[in-house]
Amino acid sequence: MARTDETLSPEGADGVPAHRYDARLAAKIESRWQDRWEAEHTFEAPNPAGPLADPERVGGRPKLFLLDMFPYPSGAGLHVGHPLGYIGTDVYGRFRRMKGFNVLHALGYDAFGLPAEQFAIETGTHPQVRTEQNVATYRRQLRRLGLAHDTRRSISTTDESYYRWTQWIFLKIFESWYDRAQDRARPIEELRTEFESGARPTPDGRPWAELSPIEQRTLIDDHRLAYVSEAPVNWCPGLGTVLANEEVTAEGRSDRGNYPVFRRNMRQWKMRITAYSDRLIDDLDVLDWPDSIKTIQRNCIGRSAGATISFTSGAGPIEVFTTRPDTLFGATFMVLAPEHPMVDALTAAEWPEHTRPLWTGTYGTPAEAVAAYRAAAATKTDLARQAEDRDKTGIFTGSFAVNPANGDLVPIFIADYVLMGYGTGAIMAVPGQDDRDWEYAERFGLRIVRTVQPPDDWTGDAYLGEGPAINSVNDTLDLNGMGVADAKAAMIAWLEAHGHGRATTTYRLRDWLFSRQRYWGEPFPIVYDETGLPIGLPESMLPVALPPLDDFRPRALDPEDGTSEPELPLSRVDWWATVELDLGDGTKRYQR
Repeated sequence: MARTDETLSPEGADGVPAHRYDARLAAKIESRWQDRWEAEHTFEAPNPAGPLADPERVGGRPKLFLLDMFPYPSGAGLHVGHPLGYIGTDVYGRFRRMKGFNVLHALGYDAFGLPAEQFAIETGTHPQVRTEQNVATYRRQLRRLGLAHDTRRSISTTDESYYRWTQWIFLKIFESWYDRAQDRARPIEELRTEFESGARPTPDGRPWAELSPIEQRTLIDDHRLAYVSEAPVNWCPGLGTVLANEEVTAEGRSDRGNYPVFRRNMRQWKMRITAYSDRLIDDLDVLDWPDSIKTIQRNCIGRSAGATISFTSGAGPIEVFTTRPDTLFGATFMVLAPEHPMVDALTAAEWPEHTRPLWTGTYGTPAEAVAAYRAAAATKTDLARQAEDRDKTGIFTGSFAVNPANGDLVPIFIADYVLMGYGTGAIMAVPGQDDRDWEYAERFGLRIVRTVQPPDDWTGDAYLGEGPAINSVNDTLDLNGMGVADAKAAMIAWLEAHGHGRATTTYRLRDWLFSRQRYWGEPFPIVYDETGLPIGLPESMLPVALPPLDDFRPRALDPEDGTSEPELPLSRVDWWATVELDLGDGTKRYQR
């Protein structure tokens, strides 16, 4: 660089030039180059010319597409984590550009979401206005960083032209089902054809033609990859919406607003990602990833082989999943998640005779005890409920179940360390072979029966290791002396032969959940007819645009009332929420 007055500071007293490069000069140099790059369209990747252009090359140059993770455009602007990731892709893109590649480096903005809406509610500014302001700030900051993005290819997820395609993708998922025999997704119409032809039997064996139209639709909906279901969620009445786990503090309050958050079941849209569990695990073998990352992925999916076992109760069969069916003889009590759908039916009218006060607390009836415990559990996060170092709590329902292996009556508790989102939401408690069950049994004075013989020098509590089976015999089954693997196989065979259970594989992975209690999010391309069942809109009606709405505040709800129901702001837009459409069988009225 030539020495000019602009680049040199005055000489010091000894004639040696003072430091020439300071922040002012750096900013001026950076700004000059950024202006030149913009004027000369340096980072704008040309499109292929003509319909016969080589899809892999542009003007004789190979193509490279780089897409950065979309940032959420908050009012605070970029944080240090953004350039930490973006600089890496920027360096790679510049290297490839200097090697002769036609580089398209793009970035968009994940602009829908609760923070923008909550800020809009607090300030009275429409979330669209605030979002556009935040995006403009991000673009200005990204330019100052000198990143080589093609700004012509920048979108926001709030653009109708963008979420038209997310709605299109949702419809493709909604109109598909997973065929386990072929290990792939197929169009839902092919499933309907199989039911109609009899190639696929209905669950209860009735011919398809004998099912009512609503039964037929419900059966099809039960197979869709996108479906509606009751699901345990983080309900925050103070914000009027469901929150992600990351939006809930360790104290069980909302990260934004510090309102109480309650765990409860609500109807939600879900995506059946669990149908792909085996493929997700098995396909890790062909990925060129570090082994440590593959291990994290496998643990996240969490494939477990075991058995589903049915315990008889006065309210009907209670199903549990266990990876250790060989320990069934040692199941001395059961524990259900507070949210389990059978809890109400299992809650007795009065405490049974000789019920221990330790099981009942100070409550006069099981209903009072269960209600109080459920209310307390609803204020805790899943993370807090699973903490290993916390005291185990629970309450007796007043009911008993029958252990199918030995006919013993086992008391049924609810406890918050059991989660509805894992397994069946109920466990058979085997304190002799499980640390948490041992701790719970000691806390409530419950029986402990070992079913695996510990080593002679064992001095601990629950024993989780290998050893011969003990205390595991009935009139038709004798596991005593068997190793764990053989005892598992023998127990599963016995369960299936006697109708008490079946071999089962489960996964830690849960189906993906969508929540749309608020205004600021892309609408589902779904309507509901008079039956209350969902219908996917035709592609010609996309996008289903978010209607303009000035009053997007949720209905004022008591922050302490975890039983309250959300009022969707979109429900106030009558012309949008109720529509007349012709979807192939004449014009009818539908609800969004």
